Amino acid sequence: MAFRDRFYTPQTAKAILSWRIVLGVGATAALLAFGLAWPVAAATGVVAYGGSVLAAMPRGPRRPRIDPFTVQEPWRQFVHAAQRAASRLHQTVDAATDGPLKARVAGIVDKLDHGLDETWRIARRGHELDEVVNRLDPTALRSKLESLQQRTHEDDSAELAAAIASVEGQLAGTERLKQQSTRAANTLRLTQTRLDELVARAAEITVGAGDTDAYEHDVEDLVVELEALRLAVEETRTA
Repeated sequence: MAFRDRFYTPQTAKAILSWRIVLGVGATAALLAFGLAWPVAAATGVVAYGGSVLAAMPRGPRRPRIDPFTVQEPWRQFVHAAQRAASRLHQTVDAATDGPLKARVAGIVDKLDHGLDETWRIARRGHELDEVVNRLDPTALRSKLESLQQRTHEDDSAELAAAIASVEGQLAGTERLKQQSTRAANTLRLTQTRLDELVARAAEITVGAGDTDAYEHDVEDLVVELEALRLAVEETRTA
């Protein structure tokens, strides 16, 4: 969250409107405790006021702690690749000459950092989906379904029909999870290719040899796509 966005918030406004109290308390406390002159006491109050405003400002969301080794393949390789790309991007920006262009590119790279965070969230969810599928064991479910269906020649009870419907429902749910996992993995492969291309273009942008506006637009498109993918895989929690 940028400083400007953190400043214009209800929490900050509330702290600003309380300035009279802060100044009065700070000045009075300084006079009583140390016998300071009014100008010094007022300055003490101003410092206290500024500190209270800064303390009230939202800090913004913390970035997630990324650990590729806590997810299985193929998700681990996606996270590793995104981390390597992010590292190369930051190295490129750090090596650039200080100035407005470097500052702007650094801001664009910050957006890609958000894309890395989204990649991590997608990978974790994909890992969870795969674990659920493994626990459900589609092979065992199919075997059970086949066994139940064979019994229908001799048993047409409602109980058997309900058992078959239950296993079929579990298989259908498992298949949906597998398809969601596969789509997420395929999309991450494509976004990784685009990310690598953005890393290569960054060197040109930092020396003014590329279209910075177009570059920023492409970065934002990639991040939006990753956000959409993350929302899609998160929806399976309530599906």
